[in-house]
Amino acid sequence: MTAETNPIPKDEKTILGHPRGLVVLFFTEMWERFSYYGMRALLIIYLTQHFLFSDERSSVLYGAYTALVYVMTIIGGSLADKYLGARKAVTFGAILLVLGHTGMAFEGSGSKEIMTYNNAEYQLTLDGRGGDATPIIVSESGQSPIVYGENRSFTIENPEAVGLPASISGSDYETRIVHQPLYLNILYLSLALIIAGVGFLKANISTIVGSLYGFGDTRRDSGFTLFYMGINLGSFLSSITCGIIGIVWGWAYGFGLAGIGMLLGLVTFLWKQDWLQGKADPPNPAKLKEKAFAFVNFEWMCYLIGVGIIALSMFFVMNPDIMGGILGPIGLLMFIYLIAYALIKLSGDEQKRMFAAIYFILAQIPFWALFEQAGSSLNLFTDRLVDRELLGWSVPAPVFQALNAFFIFTFAPLLAWLWIWLAKKKMNPSTPVKFAMGVFLAGAGYLVLVLGMKATGSAGMTAVIFIFLIYFIHTMGELMVSPVGLSAVTKLAPVQAVGMSMGAWFLYSGLSNFLAGIIARTTGAETIGGQLTDVAAAKATYIDVYSNVGYVAIGIAVFMLLISPLIKKLMAGAD
Repeated sequence: MTAETNPIPKDEKTILGHPRGLVVLFFTEMWERFSYYGMRALLIIYLTQHFLFSDERSSVLYGAYTALVYVMTIIGGSLADKYLGARKAVTFGAILLVLGHTGMAFEGSGSKEIMTYNNAEYQLTLDGRGGDATPIIVSESGQSPIVYGENRSFTIENPEAVGLPASISGSDYETRIVHQPLYLNILYLSLALIIAGVGFLKANISTIVGSLYGFGDTRRDSGFTLFYMGINLGSFLSSITCGIIGIVWGWAYGFGLAGIGMLLGLVTFLWKQDWLQGKADPPNPAKLKEKAFAFVNFEWMCYLIGVGIIALSMFFVMNPDIMGGILGPIGLLMFIYLIAYALIKLSGDEQKRMFAAIYFILAQIPFWALFEQAGSSLNLFTDRLVDRELLGWSVPAPVFQALNAFFIFTFAPLLAWLWIWLAKKKMNPSTPVKFAMGVFLAGAGYLVLVLGMKATGSAGMTAVIFIFLIYFIHTMGELMVSPVGLSAVTKLAPVQAVGMSMGAWFLYSGLSNFLAGIIARTTGAETIGGQLTDVAAAKATYIDVYSNVGYVAIGIAVFMLLISPLIKKLMAGAD
């Protein structure tokens, strides 16, 4: 093969046939994903049990947080492209992430749910963390385990220890929650730092991977595959380790381990900068030193914008309900702009392909809105309503989030081989058909879980096999949406609109994540002191919500399948 078609420098230093810089980026991204998914695995349970947020508030906060992670990537990527360069942006992002994850380890003593009964006060809390924690009541004289019944009533196992009757009716007491404002603000600031950090790091580190390979370098796809495996390795390891440590030993230890992971990623990235061969340097280093305004140069202007992102993100995670009123109109305006751009600026096949790109940008929404329940409502469901015992050990709920990465390891190569085999037989599904299949599987996963819930009666624990099944089905759906989505958009959008189209992709990914939070909010159940009080009612709500979203997703998938020939026709010539 000639140098023109495979331009690999003869003096290039490689590891396993790839540029050495890929090793640096592999481990940097692995540790960054370790920190992100480790914190994500614990977050929703932490919010409901440690800070005693309601399920509804926790779900919307979680949705706003994950939405902002995607939206701020647009700003971080733009600043890197125009001014900072990927190396400085990734370094800045990694520093913010280390600070954010470190902040998550400062938890305080937690919020307290105070019960007032006969003019005396008692604390309703948990002995432990996660779904296996024991609800207890604490008085000045001692404490006792309690068991909740219908309508907020509860029985006390050792009433003498707390000086109360053995049974208390829900109508005989009132509760209020006392927060620690300092630690609440540390939580909000830490989430904001993580949002800004991912915004500066996530898109830009992928850019550096691409820059390691020249145009026509046949190793590019293989390099990105290895990089993608680093992402999933970090996710797999963190869901298990942070998930276990956070639940068994303490929140601070789980979040602290996630922070240590990010610190290792930062050290790795800084330690072997020379392996990147300057490929991630600023586009115009001299420009960075020029004055942008007052006494601030362009480089520090970028960092100040980062500080602004932190402040804005902190405001939104403190007030997550207003996110919908902002993201919705922005999403609508972006849609109008994309359509107008295609109609006014483009014509012929280029216009048709742009319409196809717009379709894929929008078609991701129903999939991610359901898939991203994994960190919120599905995590709480697994924690509270699933028999998690495996080989005599009650597995902490966050650990099950590792199943997604495990199934990707296992089945991504097999699915890739299947597409090649089908292509040889001229039976390979088109990209629009694969998208429809992905959305169908997102809905089908919830219907399978509903079957599992119904099989155990109104208040029985769901068999853990159904958690394995929903993660397997959703991962198969992800492999039909995620790998081909970005590829399709970059192929279909005209060269001058690729950046705009990618920004739209991330914007609608963020909107999908916020929509996921809205869906999760509808599954909310009543808790007291972080403990679910009515299993039957909570289970009925999950069955209702998951049945509805499952059927809606399947209906959308059928519609997508019906219009797939039209979308395929719009894509003509994209390859």
